[in-house]
Amino acid sequence: MAQYKKVLLVDDDEDDRAFFLESMKSIDQNVICVSAQNGREALQTLLADDQKPDIIFLDLNMPLMNGREFLSVIKNYEQLQHIPIVILTTSSDEKVKLETTALGAKGFITKPDKFHLWESTLNEFFKSPVLNLPDNA
Repeated sequence: MAQYKKVLLVDDDEDDRAFFLESMKSIDQNVICVSAQNGREALQTLLADDQKPDIIFLDLNMPLMNGREFLSVIKNYEQLQHIPIVILTTSSDEKVKLETTALGAKGFITKPDKFHLWESTLNEFFKSPVLNLPDNA
């Protein structure tokens, strides 16, 4: 996980943000985690911050700008296009996975329904080969 020094989580659910951030802290205390409550806030954060995240975890169902809209909009910013985006949602629908991959997502995680499963789910994901995809994959 050393290649990921800064992580952005985009999720409107306060509990899910807390579970994610706590799990990330357990996995690697050196990783800087920032969060946004929707796609619009995330985009503003990304454009204003000189230190871009190494990876973005993105919920799909959010107010103001949902995950699908965010995936479409981020392609318009050359300085942001290279950041891998992983969908983090309650859905496990194969159709949703295919749709978000077509929009540019590099991975897909179905949110665990119990707090104690978050750390193992994220740990397993960071070990997966999907994160070694080239930026233009």
